[in-house]
Amino acid sequence: MTEGTTTSAAAEGADTLNRLEQEGEIAADYLEGLLDIADLDGDIDMDVEADRAAVSIISDSGGRDLNKLVGRDGEVLEALQELTRLAVHRETGDRSRLMLDIAGYRAKKRTELSELGAKAAAEVKNTGESVKLSAMTPFERKVVHDAVKAAGLRSESEGEEPQRFVVVLPA
Repeated sequence: MTEGTTTSAAAEGADTLNRLEQEGEIAADYLEGLLDIADLDGDIDMDVEADRAAVSIISDSGGRDLNKLVGRDGEVLEALQELTRLAVHRETGDRSRLMLDIAGYRAKKRTELSELGAKAAAEVKNTGESVKLSAMTPFERKVVHDAVKAAGLRSESEGEEPQRFVVVLPA
């Protein structure tokens, strides 16, 4: 790499980081407004993870009220994430891949799904047969794909939304 290429790559990385931080700030403002309207207490935490803006709503009081914003199986959380992405898109004109977590729901789910992916990979290694998992959201499938890849196997998504699922394949 030449010095010009290195400088260019560093500038591009800084631009991306600034853009993702801006997405997080727009999302935080939008979510603060929603919390005020719903009269719910919560603190907003912003970060950048894996080339995505990541925004979390956390509560010091155990998050009981925030669980209303998660909903059954994270359905309300998914809807709020899409609304927040639309708010970011409206402000920036760019499509957002922002991830929203409320009361640690996604963090807990990520851990459970990583374990599921590793368990399915171990089963495939032992039996040599592919394993089909139940239908999952895009977020859930991504976590499982990553866990399977980390175990040294490959996986594919099959089916049509909302019944799309992961198939773990032998090596």
